[in-house]
Amino acid sequence: MLPEAVMQQASEEMLDWRGTGMSVMEMSHRGPEYTEIATQAEADLRDLLGISDDYAVLFLQGGASSQFSMIPLNFLQEKTAADYVNTGAWSSKAIKEAQRFCQVNVVADAKASKFTCIPPLHEWQVNQDAAYLHYTPNETIHGVEFHDIPQVSSATLVADMSSTLLSRPIDVNRFGLIYAGAQKNIGPAGLCIVIVRRDLIGKTLPGTPTMFDYQIHDKNDSMYNTPATYSWYLAGLVFQWLKQQGGLQAMAEINSRKAAKLYAAIDGSDFYANPVEKSSRSWMNIPFTLVNSELDKTFLQMSAAAGLLTLKGHRDLGGMRASIYNAMPEAGVDRLIDFMMEFERRFG
Repeated sequence: MLPEAVMQQASEEMLDWRGTGMSVMEMSHRGPEYTEIATQAEADLRDLLGISDDYAVLFLQGGASSQFSMIPLNFLQEKTAADYVNTGAWSSKAIKEAQRFCQVNVVADAKASKFTCIPPLHEWQVNQDAAYLHYTPNETIHGVEFHDIPQVSSATLVADMSSTLLSRPIDVNRFGLIYAGAQKNIGPAGLCIVIVRRDLIGKTLPGTPTMFDYQIHDKNDSMYNTPATYSWYLAGLVFQWLKQQGGLQAMAEINSRKAAKLYAAIDGSDFYANPVEKSSRSWMNIPFTLVNSELDKTFLQMSAAAGLLTLKGHRDLGGMRASIYNAMPEAGVDRLIDFMMEFERRFG
C-alpha cells in the first residue's frame, strides 16, 4: 500500500522529473539524474533507521523470497547449520529453502498452536554452533508478531521484516541482516531492501552465483545490474513521506493506535473473533472470523460495496484479514469498525 501523497507526487513527476524532460522510468540507472534519486533514497533510509556505515544498504530485485537462498549462501561460510524460528507461513518457506544448503535447527515451532502465538524464549533450543538465527518478526497470514527483539546473545540475528520495517523504530545494531520485500510499507513490488553488516559478507559458499553475493552488490552500490529503478524511486518518496509524518516513532504511535482500535472492536463483540493470543497479535495484519462463517461471502460483498477492499482472509485460513500498513489512514480503520458494527447489528 502506498500513501496517497506519494502516488500524487509520482503522478505529477511521471512525464517530467524536475524539468529534465524525462520520466524516471526512462532514465539511465547510471546517469546523474537517477544517481541523485538513488543516493537520496539511501540517505533518507539510513536517517530514518539510524543505520551506520558498518552496514550496507542494498536495493535488490527478486523479492524477499530470493533472500531465503541468499542468506545461507552468504552467511554459512565455514559452518554447516543454521537456526530458524517457525512462526507461520513465511518462516516455514524460509526454512524449506535453507534446508537445500544446510542443516536447519528449528529452535522453536508454533505449528502445534496453529501459529496463534510466539513460542516463549525460554523454550527455544538454540544451537551454539549455528551460523545465524533467522526469524520473521511479523507473519502476515496468521497475524502473529514479535513485539521485542529476541535476546539470544550467541547468535547473529537475521530477520525477515517485509511487513514491519518502517512501522516503528528498531535497533539495527542488534542484527546481522535485515531484509524486507517492499510491497508492504516501503513501496511497490519488485524491490527488496537488505541491511547487512559489512564484516559478515564476502565469504560466500563455493558456486554461489555472482548475483547472490551481497558484497558484489555493496561494492557496486546496488547497481551491478540494472536495478528496479521505478520501485527504488517510489521507495525514496515513501521515505521522504515518513520523515514528513514525524519519523518512525510517530508511525509507531499511529500504528499501535490503529491496531488497538480494531482489536477492541473484535474482542468487544460476540459476533467476531481473532484467534491469536493477545501478547502475540500483529499491528499490521489482523485476521478475524465471523461466528457464522456462512455470512463471510455477504460480509465481503457488502464491505467491498462500501469501499472497504481486500478484506478476504488467506485461502488457507478463510475468514477475513485487515492489513493496516503505514499508508492505511486511521480514518480507514474507523470506517472498517463502523461497518463491522453495522453488519453485526443487521445480521447478529
